[in-house]
Amino acid sequence: MKSAILSKKDIYCGNLILVNERYSFKNLTKENFVPADSRTPSILIKKDASNILELILEKIGARGKIIPVSGYRTFDEQNDIFENSLKENGEDFTKKYVALPGHSEHQTGLAIDLGLNKEKIDFIRPGFPSEGICGTFRTAAPDYGFILRYPAGKERITGIFHEPWHFRYVGTPHSKIIEENGMSLEEYIKFIKNYSFDNRYVFSHNNSNAEIYYTPASGNETEIFLPEKAVTQVSGNNIDGFIITVWRNTANE
Repeated sequence: MKSAILSKKDIYCGNLILVNERYSFKNLTKENFVPADSRTPSILIKKDASNILELILEKIGARGKIIPVSGYRTFDEQNDIFENSLKENGEDFTKKYVALPGHSEHQTGLAIDLGLNKEKIDFIRPGFPSEGICGTFRTAAPDYGFILRYPAGKERITGIFHEPWHFRYVGTPHSKIIEENGMSLEEYIKFIKNYSFDNRYVFSHNNSNAEIYYTPASGNETEIFLPEKAVTQVSGNNIDGFIITVWRNTANE
């Protein structure tokens, strides 16, 4: 067993941070944002998420058929969208579909709104039907690390109405666990708190085991424990601690 020391600011960084009406985005680090698609250079997301999105679109033959509509936004951009929607669409519509400035996943660079490529596309609610190539993308996304962030039936938990166009990168195996258990991200963050270093959640996939557990933050510095001889990923949850993912290859075991 080995250990690592994480600082308090690390709580607010990583692919599994929860950003919603209750938990704001802290924006404590300078991130590397790149175009979500080379044909839409002004729509940016994090580099890892962009690479995976491109891979999915290539795998399912969706390049040019599904296009990015909205990606990374600054606080000011989110504020402008919120204020404009209030004026154009009213308070009820805006509360359903537009996050408050400072509380939008789009500010993380991990969220992407996608739309079926057509002549006219609604920026707030782009068309993303359940059938055809969009349905194929929705089915494939969790295999690569993306989840449908605001599923139908979870409105009371997420605080946002069903948005079939809004996808969030959380990475694997988390996306698969969320999808297979019908969870929202809020539910998953709560679920993982049941597991610790000595009682890890194990997910098996493609000759690999992922062991996942939670460590609560402790003051300005937190010591986390990590298994030896394994690939490890650490993410804050944007609330009160860290989610650790340990990968083990079981092919030769």
